[in-house]
Amino acid sequence: MDAGSWIMLLMLATLWGGSFFFFKILVAVLPPLTVVLARVGIAAVLLNLWLVLTGRPMPADARLWGRFIVMGLLNNVIPFALFVVAETRIASGLAAILNATTPLFTVLVAHGLTHDEKLTRARVSGVLAGFSGVAVLIGPQALVGIGSHDLAYDAMGLAAAVFYALAAIYGRRFRGIDPIKVATGQVTGSTLVLVPLVLLIDRPWTLPMPSAGTWAAMVAIALLCTALAYILFFHILARAGASNVALVTLLLPFAAMALGALFLGEAVPLRAIGGLALIGLGFVLIDGRAAGALRKGLNRPAISG
Repeated sequence: MDAGSWIMLLMLATLWGGSFFFFKILVAVLPPLTVVLARVGIAAVLLNLWLVLTGRPMPADARLWGRFIVMGLLNNVIPFALFVVAETRIASGLAAILNATTPLFTVLVAHGLTHDEKLTRARVSGVLAGFSGVAVLIGPQALVGIGSHDLAYDAMGLAAAVFYALAAIYGRRFRGIDPIKVATGQVTGSTLVLVPLVLLIDRPWTLPMPSAGTWAAMVAIALLCTALAYILFFHILARAGASNVALVTLLLPFAAMALGALFLGEAVPLRAIGGLALIGLGFVLIDGRAAGALRKGLNRPAISG
């Protein structure tokens, strides 16, 4: 990637890492589903407005909108809700590291649900390394505290990563459609699903009026971490390709941990760094480019003087 792509990738990692930070702030004062609706609902308005201003109207095909709703459930509603609930008990940085397991689950889901993305020895090695990182990250309670309450919240973060993996495979149905329209369609579909659920379960009219700080966090997570982040994501995708933009999954935990440590007083235990390093190794093995470059270097004939 060129320098411009790296700068955009770091910006995207900061924005998406910031979403875990804002989740932690919002879930302290609002019910989980209301937090998720605030994120996708405001983002849906902003992204639809962006398409109107740029002269790109959304398609009106009912079947396509059904797929947008499914994509919204897999990629927004369910994983966002799982992470919001998880962050009632775990640190935002830990949640972001659990999110970094998404490529590992994507490889496994792709093997089971597709015909052209099967497991290879390198990918199996990557998955094993990655899940070793998860074991290190969660710590000894993974072996001795299966009934632990906190472990259940760690499992929610991993479950969210599974839904992101399912979304990655389901997203293949949108090939040929302007990616920003897919992003707009899924957050709009998510909003349509969430509005009746929030009205029925959270009954927002019974909640205290949010403070100015809460409103600021809601606008920030929707405007910066969702609407702007999606626009940036698709710019990087077009400029550098899918394999390079996937690196954001490993970069965003650093942003989340830094924000959590600086503003929320969250500790960064050594096992978190070790777990993230092993998850990163798994990603590198699955990606294959580093190993391929190494093999190419080793096989290059020596130049005699």
